[in-house]
Parts: sequence; structure tokens; C-alpha cells
Amino acid sequence: MPPLIPSRAITTALSALLLLAAGRPGSAAEPAPLSAADFASRVGPVLERRCGHCHGAERQEGGLRLDTFAGLRAGGDSGPVIVPGSRAESLLVRAVGRGDEALLMPPGEALPADEQGLLVEWVEAGAPHPEGSLEPPLPAPPFDPVEARGFWSFRPVVRPPVPADGDPADPIDAFVRVRLAAAGLVPTPPADRATLLRRVTFDLTGLPPTPDEMEAFLADGAPGAFARVVDRLLASPHHGEHWGRHWLDVVRYADSNGLDENVAHGNAWRYRDWVIKSLNDDLPYDEFLRRQIAGDLLVEPGADPERRRDLLTATGFLVLGPKVLAEGDQAKLAADIVDEQIDTFGRAFLGLSLGCARCHHHKFDPVSQDDYAALAGVFTSTRSMESLARIARWQENIVAPPDAQEAHAAANARVEAAKGEIAAMVTAARAALAAAGTDPATVAEDRFPEETTGRLAGLRARLGELERAVVPLDTAMGVIEGSPADARIAVRGDHLAPGRRVPRGVPVVLEIDGPVAIPAASSGRRELAAWLTDPRHPLTARVIVNRVWRWHFGRGLVASSDNFGRLGEAPVNQPLLDWLAAELIDSGWSLKALHRRIILSAAWQRSSDPATSPTGAAAADIDPDNHLRWRGSIRRLEAESIRDSLLAVGGRLDRTMGGSLLHVANRAFLFDHTSKDETRYDAPRRSVYMPVIRNHIQDCLWLFDATDGAVPCGDRGTSTVPSQSLWMMNGDLVLEVADGLTRSILAATPGDARARPLLLFRRVLARPPTAAEEALVQGSVARITARLAAAGTPPGECEREAWTAVTQSLLAANEFLFIR
Repeated sequence: MPPLIPSRAITTALSALLLLAAGRPGSAAEPAPLSAADFASRVGPVLERRCGHCHGAERQEGGLRLDTFAGLRAGGDSGPVIVPGSRAESLLVRAVGRGDEALLMPPGEALPADEQGLLVEWVEAGAPHPEGSLEPPLPAPPFDPVEARGFWSFRPVVRPPVPADGDPADPIDAFVRVRLAAAGLVPTPPADRATLLRRVTFDLTGLPPTPDEMEAFLADGAPGAFARVVDRLLASPHHGEHWGRHWLDVVRYADSNGLDENVAHGNAWRYRDWVIKSLNDDLPYDEFLRRQIAGDLLVEPGADPERRRDLLTATGFLVLGPKVLAEGDQAKLAADIVDEQIDTFGRAFLGLSLGCARCHHHKFDPVSQDDYAALAGVFTSTRSMESLARIARWQENIVAPPDAQEAHAAANARVEAAKGEIAAMVTAARAALAAAGTDPATVAEDRFPEETTGRLAGLRARLGELERAVVPLDTAMGVIEGSPADARIAVRGDHLAPGRRVPRGVPVVLEIDGPVAIPAASSGRRELAAWLTDPRHPLTARVIVNRVWRWHFGRGLVASSDNFGRLGEAPVNQPLLDWLAAELIDSGWSLKALHRRIILSAAWQRSSDPATSPTGAAAADIDPDNHLRWRGSIRRLEAESIRDSLLAVGGRLDRTMGGSLLHVANRAFLFDHTSKDETRYDAPRRSVYMPVIRNHIQDCLWLFDATDGAVPCGDRGTSTVPSQSLWMMNGDLVLEVADGLTRSILAATPGDARARPLLLFRRVLARPPTAAEEALVQGSVARITARLAAAGTPPGECEREAWTAVTQSLLAANEFLFIR
């Protein structure tokens, strides 16, 4: 049997006797803290005897060796096992204490209580060791930060000089011309005015130009006519709706949770509407980001109610992601939510896949597990969930104005007062029964005196009225500060295998003035937002400028819009990308100024007909995908614009802005036991306001490549599949629009069939038909009418059905579905 080591109680008693023998005053004193000598004589032998078999010279399970100073200090695969002075953070103490199912050491029988106590006392004393401090060393990054910062996207943004052979008033074209000249390409001339108006109207608002807008522009021969159109469209409320939809793709917006419990995000629409309003107001992009990360921390005391609402609503960005709400392991759920936040933060704002460093160092980019844990600490210290218990509830903040909150409190007070009055009457009635010798517990209320039951019925009816009069307070998905704490590295990504703690911060390779200083009492989101929007940040401006370019041209200067790391594509024109990034910052982060500059460039206004380029067929061979912008690109309308255009040309589009179209209450299930989604999409509102139900997107939007908001997406694909044509032939919306548009045209041209092609083409394509097209339409109508009549269709319906078929064919034409 090994020799016993005196327990702390025995040691305390011996020390007290020694003090008294020395003539010191009175009572027993605490023993002196353990010293380095005590490690050699008491602690070391325990570790060697109890742990040496698996963690000694011959074996190092988990990479851990406990019989040397170097081994004790370095720790093992799970990180340092000793944090001097902190029993809570020392894995050694947690392991021998056996309070963590993932850490039960030594295997088999637990250490005796006195030996556990000795190890705890030694750690709390600072873990003194004869060879020095056991404070774990800060690990060096698994890469050279200086070398890593030499990668093109991690270098600071520096405004390059505009090429001398370019037009100083048009820097974009100057940079583009340099690349074209180097490739031996000559660009196409500008597109015709009608094509430009259709292109810019869709580009800035997602809607087609009206016939009146087309006529007015074609008739305006004054200088600056096109610039005035651009300014008009940027000022349109429809601009924020269209460009807000782009941003909602990036931040994985959805009106339902998806995954295991597809419940309604009943208040997500407030974030969506805030995005649309912010873009319409041209909120500076840096402030746009700050509010989404730390809006709740920017609310000043006594802030204007509207500003307070906007700031709280903006933080909905952090809560919108899909979650496994029925997860029984709450620690796993919390870790998965933080992981989703980090991944979305990285892809949306930085163009980096930060989530890849959850389980190990990033395999390609200079992002370590420490970097991941540093960010995880920020989001772990943020309250994103009201409850993690099954079924978990995300955090929502009250955004109602003060007067509404006061009215709500008063209404609740009236309800409570009414309940109190009822309870008092029932108590008094039972007391009266008791005074009469009846046991009140055995008497139902219907045996109360008639007068009493009548009064109770009246009071309860009044209570029901008061309860129905309580108006729920407006709330918005969002976050608030949680309990600040640094996160631990999860060994191999396992939340049950926590390693060492990492101070909250940002990835080392992206530090600007060294590590970000985060106060101990805060989450660090305010500091994170300040770092992200620092004009010296190498990624923030580059990423959003590239996104805007991609949404205007169909392809970014960096083709991989969501990946600016080593696996992403290199910029096709980095000087232009950097010039635009610097220009965005210097303009006060104005996105509308960026739109205007891009659209007024010759690069954006070029004809899409390759035959108009002097280099002709050779240009198509040299740059077939138009990376260098020698011509305009033909692009299919996005899903939302296809639907909205159908409604617009059919005269059915309801341009009302904002609000929710969900048919269920907040947090209610979208699918019942039949798995049938009852969400309706028949409202003639713009598509940005249609509910986005994860796992079940509206058919016409899904067919044309809309996303379901499950993950960030800044680069939608464009597919061409037979089902799209089938929908244009048989979809209810297409048939209804064709029928309604035909009836409108027939009503406007009674007995004048020759006027109808002109009216139809102007309504659908915003241009008159050519002579050949007019003849084709009239001939088609005549042939279809004759066939219908031969088939026995009533005469009054033959003409309408024939014109409806022609109208539908025009709605399904490439000219309607594509931008040239």
C-alpha cells in the first residue's frame, strides 16, 4: 500500500500546533501555500504513481506526458492540462475530479479524495514547479503571418494610379482598356438606347421599364439623359427591394428555420425591411455592417425610438441561420449555432471559409483553430438564444416604441387587477361558506349564492375582453450581450473534448494594429465591428465591391465571390478591384455612388453583340467568357425578376412595400402532420416579400435558381432545364397573366385588330414590333382562330384564346426573359 499523504485538514492542524508552540497569537492559521519543494516531495510522486503508466516516458496517451516539466507545460492533444491558479480551467483537475464524462482519469478507480485535494491545492497555489512557471506558452500560428499577408487579398488596399492612356474622367474604362489592349481586343460600341434603358432598369430595380418610360428616354436628346435615368432609378424605392434581395442571399435570409423543426421566423421580415430601407437610404456600407454585428451596443441612452428599433432589428443577421432546434445536447447546439455564425460572418463579409478551422487548422488559408476559437468567444459571449431546451427558442428583442410599451404594461395591469378581483370574490365566498360550517374545499362554484355566481360570470367575461385587448409588443429577431467568456479550442471539433482557452479576437493574419483589445466585461462584438469596418481592412471593401460588380455584370472581378482565399480565383483585374475598393472607402462607403460610377462606364454600356467588335470572331476565341469586359453579357433574369416582370407587364403588380405574408404565427410550425405546406404565394406583391420557406421554396422561384437561405450565397447559378420551359407553358401565373393582358388589350382595341400587335409589344417588351413580327402575329392569330373554330370553340372565345396564345408565346420569349 502506498504511503499516505497528509490531508489538508491534518496539515492545517499541524500548522496550528506549530504556530501556538512558537508563541504566536491565538487561533489556527491557514497553512502556507504549496511551494516548488512540495511538488518534488508530494505532487510529483502522485502524478508518477497514478498517471505515469499512460503519460510517462514510455507511453504518452493523447500526446500528454506528466513526468517532465516540458510535458506538464506543453499539455497534450487537448491543449494545456494546467492553468496555474485556475482549477476550473485546468484539465488535470477536471479529469481527476471526474465531473466531466469526457474526462474520467485515471481509468477505472478514481483518485482518493486526499490526493484530489492535493492536486487542486497545488494548482490554486499557482502550480509551483522547481524548474519554473507552468504557464502554458502561447502557441505560434501554424503559418508565418508576415508571409501570409503577402497573398493578394490580405495585402492592404492601396489606390493604384489610373493608367495614363485612359480617360481621367473614366477610371474604370482606363483600367479595363489596359487589359483589353494587352489581350489584343477591341471592345464593342455602346448598346442602343432602348437596350440600355431596359438593361439599367432591370439592373437597378429588378423591373422592366414601362412603355412611357421608354418613349420619354428615347425622346430625350439632351446631354446627360442617361445619367438622369440612373439617378431616377437609384432614387426609386424599388432599388432597395432589388438590391436588398441580393444582400438577403448573402446573409442566408429565410422566413422559416428549416432543418428538423421548420417553424416560422415570424419576425424575420423586420430585418428584410430594414435591409431594403437601408439600401434605399444609402446607409454607408461600414455603418450597415456595424449595425448587423453590434447594433444593440450602439443604442444610446434616450435614443430615438425609430433608431433604437433599426439598431436592434439589424442584429437579426446573427440569428437568421438554420438551427437543429430539437437537439438534446444543449452544448452541441450552442457550439453549432456559433459555428454557423462564424461561417456566415466569414463568407458574407470577408469572403473566407472560417468555419473550416473548427476541427483543425484551415487546410489552405492562414486561419488556425486559435483564430476560430478567438471569434467563437465573441459569439459565445453573445445571447442569440432565449432557450436551448428542446424546442429551442431564438432571441427576440422588443422594438415597440415607448408609448406602445406603456400601453401594453397598462393593459396587462388591468388584466391582473381583474384576475385579482375574481380571486378575491372566490376567496370571500369560500370564507362565507366556512363561517356557515361548510367545508369550502368540497363546494364547487356553481353552489355559490346566485348573486355571487352572476357577478363572477360578469367579471370573467370582462377579463376575457381585457385579455383580448392586450396587443402583443412588436419584437424582432436579434441578439444582446451574454455572459462574456473566452472560448476553448474543441479538439477535433468535438465539443465534449475542450482544450485550452483562447482570448477573444480576430484572425492573426488580418490583425491591423495587433490583437484587438476586447474589454473583459463585453462580448467583443463592438470591437469586432470596428475592426471589420476599419478603412485599412484588406477584405471588407474588396469583397463588397466585387459583389456589386458581379451583380451588375454577371461575374465578379474575382469570380469566386464568396471565397477570397487560396482556393478562390485570382482577380482578373486587381488594379481595378483595388481602385474601386479605395473609391468606395473615400466616398464615405456609398453604395449608390458605386452603382452610378459602374453604370456610367463604357464597360457597362457596351453592346452584347460580338459581331460589332472590330476584332470580331477573334475576340470570342481570345476571351470567350468575356472576363475582360470587351462586350456586354447576355444574362437571364433572376427568378424574382421573372415573376415580378410577369406581374408588372400584366398590370397586376402590387407595389406595396414591407410587412409579412406568412400565414402562421411566430415560431409556429410551417408543416403539419401531413407534411403539407400551406404557405400561399398568390399575393401580387414583389417577390422579395414572398415567404422564403427553407426546404420548400415557391416553385417558380426554385425553378429559376432562387436560394432557400440555408447557406450564404453571393453567386447564384443560372441553369437551363426543361422544367423552366414547361413552367412558362403551363404555370398558373403565366397563364393568368397572358389571359389578363389579352383581355386588357382587346378591351382597349375593340374592332381594331391591326393596333393590337403594337400595344402587345409595347406592354411586354417596351418596344414596337418590326414589320415581320407584326405579320407573324397577325398570321398566327388567324391560323389559331381558324383551328379553334374548326374544333367547335364558340366564336366569341376563338379570338380571345388565339390572342392569349400569342401573348403567352411573347412572355416566354428569350427577349422577355433575358437582358441584352
